[in-house]
Amino acid sequence: MSSRPTVPYGEWPSPITPDLVVSASVSLGEVLLDGPDVCWSELRPAEGGRVQVVRRTPDGTNHDLLPEGFSARTRVHEYGGGAWLIDDGWLYFTNWTDQRLHRLSLRGGTPEPISPEPPTPAAHRYADMRVLDGFVICVRERHDTGGEAANEIVAVPVDGSGEPQVLVSGPDFVANPRLSPSGMQLVWIQWDHPNMPWDSTGLCAAGLEIRDGEVRLGETVVVAGGPGESVIQPVFRSDGELHLLSDRTDWWNAYAVTEDGTLVARTELEAEIGTPQWVFGMSRYGFLADGRMVFAYASDGLDRLAVLGLDGSVTELNLPCTEIASVAVRQTSVVFVGAGFDREAVVVEVPIEGDVNAPVAGEPVVLREARDLGLDPAWFSVAEAVSFPSGPDGERTAHALYYPPTNPDVTPPDGEAPPLVVLIHGGPTAMARGRLDLAKQYWTSRGFALVDVNYGGSTGYGRPYRELLQGSWGIVDVEDCIAAATHLAEQGLADRERLCIRGGSAGGFTVLAALVQSDEFAAGASSYGVADLTALAEETHKFESRYLDGLVGPYPEAKSVYEERSPINHVDQLDSPLIVFQGLEDEIVPPNQSEMVVEALQAKGVTVEYHPFEGEQHGFRKSETVIAVLEAELAFYGRVLGFTPQS
Repeated sequence: MSSRPTVPYGEWPSPITPDLVVSASVSLGEVLLDGPDVCWSELRPAEGGRVQVVRRTPDGTNHDLLPEGFSARTRVHEYGGGAWLIDDGWLYFTNWTDQRLHRLSLRGGTPEPISPEPPTPAAHRYADMRVLDGFVICVRERHDTGGEAANEIVAVPVDGSGEPQVLVSGPDFVANPRLSPSGMQLVWIQWDHPNMPWDSTGLCAAGLEIRDGEVRLGETVVVAGGPGESVIQPVFRSDGELHLLSDRTDWWNAYAVTEDGTLVARTELEAEIGTPQWVFGMSRYGFLADGRMVFAYASDGLDRLAVLGLDGSVTELNLPCTEIASVAVRQTSVVFVGAGFDREAVVVEVPIEGDVNAPVAGEPVVLREARDLGLDPAWFSVAEAVSFPSGPDGERTAHALYYPPTNPDVTPPDGEAPPLVVLIHGGPTAMARGRLDLAKQYWTSRGFALVDVNYGGSTGYGRPYRELLQGSWGIVDVEDCIAAATHLAEQGLADRERLCIRGGSAGGFTVLAALVQSDEFAAGASSYGVADLTALAEETHKFESRYLDGLVGPYPEAKSVYEERSPINHVDQLDSPLIVFQGLEDEIVPPNQSEMVVEALQAKGVTVEYHPFEGEQHGFRKSETVIAVLEAELAFYGRVLGFTPQS
């Protein structure tokens, strides 16, 4: 007989408080190798959200490289990434405040700008860098064109002695400029409106020559890609062989490019090595000294690490990681940012041992932890991959990660199913991942079940699944989220009378659309959710300016579809209690969208709460805001569902 008290769902006491959720931690970013040193970036909320670059030397000490007042963060594509590089004793980086390219000697000193001052502040932005013979070759985004921003590949003198030379211009977007080991060839990815980089891209190559201080490119050749194929992440092996990731077989697999331009499959997995290229600097694979490839791949919402043997065999490494990012491979080991079911992100190095065609993972060495929680893993709910029928006739299969309520100090009520929080990831071209996230454990440790839905349109399940949302945003995602909730209720894993749904941004759009289209949910929570698709199509930045062409339809030709799909035009059909959180400086989803929804529900007499936050933009970054949101949302569910949360 259990000595633990029986406590109603939602009222379980938990050490995972809002303060713990936002407590001192860092967001670990890109990993790069510099000889024997390992370097990575850290976004530090305690330092005002600045991005520091850290260098770990062989003696095991970590060194901050950037002095106070500098932050390695770029605004190219607004989402950034690829903002720094270390080469030959210098750190090159885009500084957040002015977006100019800087360099800093690793011997010390003060960073100095090497790109010219633009005509207006932050009008020229830089990302995705490589260094060759006195030049930084990188992506530049110019906002001084008088119209849409221009994206180019440029060569910037490393000492700031001259104007950047434009090497590639014309395509709407360019990314991943990479140099061959000889320095005589440049490759890059490019694509045009209305495509996103996960839709259709091309890999281009050109000969490169530096003569008399001038960088010259030869004739451009399209090596791979085209309509209906996404090619990403080109990587040269040390012997000069070019590799890339392509979804030409419906899954992002690895290919080698032969001298005559033929693509030869290196992996043939029904899993995804690639991920959607929302940011620069992404890396999912690399090569050991003996030529073997080490790569991460996603299957059923979970990442795994594997080695491609010289005989073509694929061996999964036995590691406790369920999310893997920024893979950097050196002679005999791999370094990456990893997280697991019971551990937040760490920078870790794993030796690759064993036979060349039967590799095993050596003892991992943790180089940096995001934070030390000091919590017993018994408090952590572990994700379970679930699949379920969806669609009007149950003809499709959708996917999700289910987290059962977990608390070692209490006993659940006998014969009672828990309330369920349906979590909708943003993007929408993204993926819910099964790693430790205290924002999820906040709910499960209090007696909620949680399901993180990888609705149709999510990544990690192949291109056909990703394309289910084409022309169907606001339909397929809503169907799958409702199906996830009802499936779990039918399995006895959730109480059908206590289903809640929450999401932010694109996820907030799905929340509002689901509440408009269905009465399955007892309550909803929208954080800066998109309520007006027309406004989003007309006002967003260049990178996403044609994103909705695929998700909804070409704009303005399909304006009537945008209006029909916009929840703000159907608030008369929304009757479920709703809590809304909104940053008052949000330029992507302006406050008036949330305010119109709130005012309409108030006029109808529907239970609604509105929590606006001064100084917050699109996505909440202040600790006090995140704390207020968690506390208010839990209390709201308590009032609606009839329980009294523990403080």
